[in-house]
This record gives sequence, structure tokens and C-alpha cells, in this order.
Amino acid sequence: MVWTGTWVSDRLGIELAGDDELRDLLGLALRRNPKRAHLLVSGVLGKHVPQLPSVVHGHGVTLGRRVRALLGPEEAARAVVLGYAETATALGHAVADGLESAPYLHSTRRPVASVPSAGGFEESHSHATSHLLLPEDPAFFDRGGEAGRGPLVLVDDEFSTGNTVLNTLRDLHARHPRTHYVIVALVDMRAPGDADRLAAFAEETGARIDVVAHARGTVRLPDDILARGLRLVEEQDGRTADPLVPCAPAVAPVRLELGWPAGLPDGGRHGFTPDHRDRLRQALPAMAARIVDGLGGPERAGRVLVLGFEELMYAPLVLAGALEEAGLDVRFSTTTRSPVLAVDDPGYAIRTRLAFPAHDDPADGPGERYAYNVAGGGFDTVLAVVDSAADTPALHAPGGLLAQLATAAPRVALAVVPAHTPAPRTPDRQEPPVLPAPLRGPDFSSYEPDDVGWLLQDLSAVRLEAPVEEREEAVQRGGAHYAESLPVEYQPTEEYQELYRDALAGSAARIARAVGTVTELVLAERSPRPVLVSLARAGTPVGVLMRRWARHRHGTELPHYAVSIVRGRGIDANALRWLAAHHDPADVVFVDGWTGKGAITRELADALAEFPGFDPEIAVLADPGSCVRTYGTREDFLIPSACLNSTVSGLISRTVLRDDLVGPHDYHGAKFYRELSGSDVSRDFVAAVEARFDEVADAVDQQVKEAASADRAPTWEGWAAVERISEEQGIHDVNLVKPGVGETTRVLLRRVPWKILARRGAGADLAHIRLLAEQRGVPVEERDDLPYTCVGLIHPRYTRGATGADGKAVGSA
Repeated sequence: MVWTGTWVSDRLGIELAGDDELRDLLGLALRRNPKRAHLLVSGVLGKHVPQLPSVVHGHGVTLGRRVRALLGPEEAARAVVLGYAETATALGHAVADGLESAPYLHSTRRPVASVPSAGGFEESHSHATSHLLLPEDPAFFDRGGEAGRGPLVLVDDEFSTGNTVLNTLRDLHARHPRTHYVIVALVDMRAPGDADRLAAFAEETGARIDVVAHARGTVRLPDDILARGLRLVEEQDGRTADPLVPCAPAVAPVRLELGWPAGLPDGGRHGFTPDHRDRLRQALPAMAARIVDGLGGPERAGRVLVLGFEELMYAPLVLAGALEEAGLDVRFSTTTRSPVLAVDDPGYAIRTRLAFPAHDDPADGPGERYAYNVAGGGFDTVLAVVDSAADTPALHAPGGLLAQLATAAPRVALAVVPAHTPAPRTPDRQEPPVLPAPLRGPDFSSYEPDDVGWLLQDLSAVRLEAPVEEREEAVQRGGAHYAESLPVEYQPTEEYQELYRDALAGSAARIARAVGTVTELVLAERSPRPVLVSLARAGTPVGVLMRRWARHRHGTELPHYAVSIVRGRGIDANALRWLAAHHDPADVVFVDGWTGKGAITRELADALAEFPGFDPEIAVLADPGSCVRTYGTREDFLIPSACLNSTVSGLISRTVLRDDLVGPHDYHGAKFYRELSGSDVSRDFVAAVEARFDEVADAVDQQVKEAASADRAPTWEGWAAVERISEEQGIHDVNLVKPGVGETTRVLLRRVPWKILARRGAGADLAHIRLLAEQRGVPVEERDDLPYTCVGLIHPRYTRGATGADGKAVGSA
């Protein structure tokens, strides 16, 4: 037998080293993905390679039994299992089957308005990166009884760099801390440095972390693997189209009725309990009998492929298993979002590829989907199993999945599982109290009363400030969230204030042009009477200026409010409730100052999934990260309001979200620093930019005209750059990489900086950055290859006494 990784290994020098079983479990293919060149293709997962359902399910059950033996009966009874979308959804189910008594949930990329998010994380190398956690039971992660939360079992098909698992652990440990985690994978392919990072997290949190896998090893990659991989993909694409095997004309697809039990979830997207598992097992023989009858018996069915659908893997898998037990010659695999090169060679894991349009109205928009190794598999019948949300006209259209399957097999059948959508949670009988009106100046903030209403609560009397070093250590150790305290307000030196004044004088016209452009785009494309809602506080000066532009240019008085959004915790739900009660949500336009890598853009989109009617698209002054389509400019330049903290933002602090201060019916909090009024330049900043509105009016008209016909679709180039920088700098955490002038300034003012990467020749836009870096003893590294003007790096794994990038002890601001 030829190993199915030979073709890639011979051409790119990729090697698998480790346990003898690795080559039996894994092959290699090439991704169409600039983030990672290679793909480890599992032969036992049931995703890309059709496999016996008993083999696919059996590998997961075996892992689950090993976890049960590791935990012991009592701890296993308290455990919960979390699987990863999309490849490991069925594997996680099977692990839960092996544990027997554990409820199961898998992450999803399909938001559901009726289910609030219980968290989320990023899978940085994936083709589709964002994961949501949407349990129907709000206490899912708190299971464990009087003894406290039980072990959390995290299941993925492969454990490679460990970045996805670490992102998950950080998010969930901040929300639901526990003492024991078990990581489960078919293969553990971590390098020693990756294992060290997981061990460091365990040491920081005091949690025990175990890893259970069928096989262990590493992948050895050449230094230039990305460039070589992309060249090889381009060469192969130029030589031949995706190989397809000719077949006889197919008859129309046969629709089979399953008799799926009423009320039984289709899988673990919103949770799957042991009771659900028992109901499904009892129903499987009857459903398998219906399928066999619908196919005309085993002989007519012939060799059958049961093809699942993206995240819907477990239901098709167990249906295939029931057919296997009934005596059919059956294999199992599923469709996928991942674009992979197909090469018809026995030494390559992906021999054939069917491509077709998405057919489930995905939240991230239309795009191609794929079924691998179906064509040429010798199947007489392909039974496609989808959920009802994916049984759309696109599924049945020419060129859709069913039509493509008809080119690969003589007979195609379709079975539809009812998509489980949890009912909206029953509200408490007691109506929530009426929310207070927005706070306004001069009682709260130094802005004019009509400029902005703050949907916040005033925490000015509460001591919330902590030294930067203490906050950084607490946040990175997982013992605190950055929004639970405030950094001590930076008091600028006279030299720094002079730089701010020079920057404002030199860039006021450029700021005015960007303000005018983004405001005109909002008025033309979003709403003729928009309600501006700025994300406090960086977005608030921009919201004030947009309001001033609309009044100056059109005589229109636009409402403007400021609300809080917190990374990892979401947007202030009570503020949204107030907005929905007083304005049409369709008119609300969220406003921010700039994009860095786009984390807040993603956070807002996730948070608004449970608030229908609000448009999650943010309008920003500057979009250097290419994360939005409504912006004033995509240049990464100095926005003077980023130079200072509260003294250019109405004397308002960053927002605060802490359980002992913010109740379930309270707005998030913030402080009004009245004592800094002598240093306040908030109104002066607005006046200096507004004074240039007439001067830039013609340029704005031209920019808006050009923008109307331009392709402004987000490319997320910034996110890709941040991932690259994170890995090349050895940080392995995108949250510690802050791209762009504005974000770099925040790092120097509020965090413990490690070093600054600066584009060579950036000039005056970085004068204040260089001064702050000099004041804090932070090295500045000149680069020629930065997509941003500069990038700030927060000290990784900071503790007091840690050394900076220059080897010297990190000092106070």
C-alpha cells in the first residue's frame, strides 16, 4: 500500500515523525489557504476520506473510554464534553458516547438568534476561523453538583500547534474556571514549544491538563513551506482541472423519510444529553429499515456512501452505522468548507473533488463547499443527509450538491433531519426595571449635551485604577479580565502634549476628509436618518464629529449614543434594549475609531446574533485592517484622538464590567474624571477638525463617488498579518499583537509593552510613538515588510520582574 502522504512529502519535504500508527491514521494534502500549506488528512475521521462508520465511531468511543478510565467513575459522571466545528463534531459525540454519562456540545459557525452565546474563540489557521458556543442550557458549563464544576473534555481531530485549544481554554477559564481539563485528539502533533505553552497555562491557572490521543508525533516542515506550497498549488491548478470519473447518467434524487423522533436534537450544536443519546439509539433500527426500503433493498442499494453535511456529522454517522449493522456495504464522509487541492495519485490523500455553492444561507455569506473522494469511489448510491436549514433551492439547483453527486454515482438519495432550534428562553415573570436615560454633559463628560448620550452608569466614586503592571499580570494569569479595572490615567509631559498639538495641526484636514467620507457613505448606504452608536470610548470622538458633519453639511441633527463593548464579554445588552425601545434598530449604525486586526468587529457581529434587527457592520474612521466596508480611509495614520486617553474623549474612562458593580439590569460602567478638566482638549479636538469641513468638502464628494463604485469588501488582511507576526515573534497569541498607530499607542499608554515594530520611514505619524517608547524603555524595531505603520507587542506571559525584548527588566510607565 502506498502511503497517502507520499506525493506531498516528496515534493515539499514534509515529514511525519512519531508513533508507528501515524501513517495508518494520516495522509497529506495541500490546502488552498495562505495561512497553512499542508493538511493532515485523517483516514478514520469520516470527513475527507470515506470510511466504515464502525471505524469512525469506534475510534471516538475508544478515546472516550480512555478518558473515563483516566477520570474514574465519579469524575466522569461530572464531566462535560466540547467538540470543535466542523471536523470534530462527530468525534466529540463519539467520545461522549464512550464516557457514557457526559452531555455534549460542539462549537458552531451558525449563529441562532434565540440562543445567547456562552463564549467563542478563534481557530487561526482555519479557512473559517470564528467559533460560537450556543448551549441551550445556560448552565451547561457549570455542571458538577455540590463538588463544583466537573472536568471539561475538549475534543479535536488533531492537536497540532495547540493554539485553538489555548484560545478555548482562556475564554472558558475566564467564564467558568475549573480545576481539570482533558484534551482529546486522534493525533497529538505538537512540537515541544507548543507543549510548553500548554504547561505554562496549567501552571498559571493551577488547573490540571491531561492529553489523550491514539498516536503522537510531530510534523517537520521546511522553513519556506508556505511559499513552496502555494507555488505547487498554482502549478497543479494550471495543469489540470479537478479530476472527475465519468459515469452513466443518473436518475433524479430519491427523497427518503427518516421518521426522526420529534423533539430530538439533530446533534450537539446546542447540547446533546445522555437521554438524547438513548432516544436516538432506540430509534436507529427503524430509521435504518426505512432507508433500506426506500433504496429498494441491499442488493439494489449496492455500495453506499452516506454523506453528511459540514457540522452535521453525528446523525449521518450513526445512520450509516445502523445501515452497516443491517448488512449494507456502506461508507461515511461529509461535505466541508475547506478548500483543498485534489490530485489523482495513490500517494495523495484527496484524489477527487466536487465543488458546489453553499446551500444553508451561511452567516458568513455565500461561497464554495466541497465533497472529497466521492467521485471515483465506486459508489452505487450516495445518500446525502442534511438538516432542514440546508434543504434549500440551492441544494437542488443545477450545479448544486445533488447535481454534483449525480455526476459521481448512478443513484442519489436525500434524507433530511429536522434542524433543532431551541425555543427562546422564558423570561423571568418580573419585568426588568425601566432603564435610565443616557448620561450627558456637563454632569457626565465634558462634551456638549447634544453631542452624545452615554448609555453607561457613573462609577466615578469607585476606586478602580490599578498599576499597569499589576493589571497585566492578573489578566495574563487568567485571574482577572481587563474590563474589571482601569489603568492609571497617563499624564502627558509637556513634550508629549506639544507633539499632540503638532499632530492635530498637521492632520486636522485629513481627519475631516475621513469624517466626511464615512458620514456620507452612512447617509447614502445605511440610513437617511441614522442613529449613531459609538463604541466607547475610542469611537465616541468620531461619532461626535460625524454628527457635526451631518449638521454642518446637511442641517441634520443625528442622535448619537455611546455604548460599551468588551472583548470576550460582548456588548451591553441593556444598552441595546434601551436603543430598541427608543429607535428603530434598522437605523442604528455602530461607530468606532479604527480597526486593528478586527477583533471588536467580530465581537460585535457575534454579540448581535441574539438581537435581531441591529446591523453588525461597523462604520470607522480608518480601516487599515480591511475589516469593514464603511470607512473614511484605509490608511494607517495618526488619528490625534488616539494619542491621549480621557482628556480627548470627554474625560470619560474606559468602560468597566465587573459583577459586583454591574448587575443584570445595569449598564456597563465608566468614570468621569472631572479632576482632569484643566488638561481636557476634547472640545478643542472636535472644533479643530470641524473648522476644516468646508475646506475638504469637494475632496469628500470625490472620495464618496469613487467609493460607490469600488470593491470595498473586507479582506481581513490585518488579521492574517497579525497571525504571521504572532508566530514569527514567538508570541502565539493574537490578543497580544496590536496593529496600527492607534492600537500601538494604547499598548504604550495602558499595557506592558514588549517592543514596537515600526515601518521604516514612517515619519511624523510615529513621533509620539517613539517618544512614549523612549519614556518606557521599549525598543523600536524598524521593518520594511509591515502592512501597518506600526505594531505594538504586549509582553507575552508577563509577570513583574519579567524582562523586555532588550533583556532589561520591564519598568513602570
